[in-house]
Amino acid sequence: MFGPVQKHPYPDALRPDEAPAPHPLLAPVIGFLGTWVGRGGGGYPTLAEEFVYAQEVTFSHDGRPFLRYEARSWLLGADGAPLRPSARESGWWRLQPEARVEALITQPTGVAEILVGRAGDGLVDLSSHQVALAPTAKEVDATRRRYTLTDEDTLDFVHDLAAVGQPLQHHLSARLRRGGGS
Repeated sequence: MFGPVQKHPYPDALRPDEAPAPHPLLAPVIGFLGTWVGRGGGGYPTLAEEFVYAQEVTFSHDGRPFLRYEARSWLLGADGAPLRPSARESGWWRLQPEARVEALITQPTGVAEILVGRAGDGLVDLSSHQVALAPTAKEVDATRRRYTLTDEDTLDFVHDLAAVGQPLQHHLSARLRRGGGS
């Protein structure tokens, strides 16, 4: 059905030997590109105690007007060593004119979020537009996420959550460094 792949002058985004040029709509979020690693803390009224976690977040693009987003985290013990994998997410940030952002984020726990917000001055502020749940997922009603570049090598993350009968409130925050440097 399909013949051999022939060599074509593909756009930059399809050439494995070159990085694609960023789409102009990505201008407000160019500083987010790359991998960020660090630690944070969290808690919620339905949890027995607060916790500390390690997090890695990666933003990439393929030359079109959206960012690929991937985040993973690990719960840490009192000694700072990883205890077990924790949250994991993947999705897309779709950049629109006038720095509007539409984000789609999915989690293996059965939660899919559609968020909307704005990007500018090193800040992306997203609030849930809609949350979809798999039949056995925990109840999540709303979220708000803020990603702030405090300098070219530091990304602060804050996540508010309304879930399991609780109102929207602080859930997580982390300080991440570009490439994991301290």
